[in-house]
Amino acid sequence: MSNKKIIGIIPGDGIGRDVTRAARIVLDTIVDRFEDVDLEFRNMEVGEVAVERYGKAFPDETREGIPDCDAVLFGAIGAPHDFVVLSGIRYGFHLYANVRPVKALKGVPVLHPNADLVVIRENTEGLYRGVGYDDGDRHVNLRIFTDEGMERIIRFSFEWAQKNGRKKVTFTHKESILRHTDALMKDLFYDIAPEYPSIEADDMEIDACAMRVVMKPGTLDVIIAENANGDILSDVGGGIIGGLGFTPSANIGKDLAMFEPVHGSAPKYADKDVVNPTATLMATRMMFEFLERTDIASRLQSSIEAVLVEGKVRTYDIGGDSSTSDFARAVAAGLDIT
Repeated sequence: MSNKKIIGIIPGDGIGRDVTRAARIVLDTIVDRFEDVDLEFRNMEVGEVAVERYGKAFPDETREGIPDCDAVLFGAIGAPHDFVVLSGIRYGFHLYANVRPVKALKGVPVLHPNADLVVIRENTEGLYRGVGYDDGDRHVNLRIFTDEGMERIIRFSFEWAQKNGRKKVTFTHKESILRHTDALMKDLFYDIAPEYPSIEADDMEIDACAMRVVMKPGTLDVIIAENANGDILSDVGGGIIGGLGFTPSANIGKDLAMFEPVHGSAPKYADKDVVNPTATLMATRMMFEFLERTDIASRLQSSIEAVLVEGKVRTYDIGGDSSTSDFARAVAAGLDIT
């Protein structure tokens, strides 16, 4: 990383503040220990803090600051600001691919110790696009797919699988019912699949896929899911690997990416320094992969796993009494460059 990289830090609401503070402990250590790393951190506000300071949850100051960043690290956002903020970032900056790894880590009580799959959620269309209307006693939300959006996420998924050494991409759907969206997209999926001959292509109904995640995750690899379905499916995945405290994500577009934990803002735990920051630290690892510093990403992954396996520093959700900051400091201490 020979040139300076600008990293936007957006804590957001609730425990978003706790986990981004933990990430900064690790990031500051990386800057100190890796001589060729030059990071500039820019703090930006959304949610309740932004409402208090600027009068709105997604202020112009943040909207205008995001494009100057090489990557963004995001904490969490809660109701009633979640749609305004997330749509403002995901839709506003065309972050169309939401990559959500579901990987069991050693040292964590899990249902499936060998689980290692990835949900690639279409991030800007589908049911979560927020388009709808009320007409008398009919209340409608529309499930929007576009030709561009369908092809874009399918190609992204195959290319991501190819780049990351994955063997299979599974398209999820309800084609028998959703003929105008899922059936059309399934046909397009199989039209594109032959362009990636090294990757096996198959499909499953979304409910069957959810059951497969729970019962036989080892039969799955990379999963393509519509926006709402991908949100649900990745939470199901979190359940088999110890909870959402271990589930990171990357929101990726053409020119920008934002990295965040999958969990929400959990306001009852806010500012208590007790929550598990692993998902955010894993999202930070994904950020370094995006910035083409796989050496740092690998070092961070190894340190996280070492702390979990050693078991001396554990947050309450996995049977310990260590603080959020304690865990981050333990991970930072493991970032020796030998």
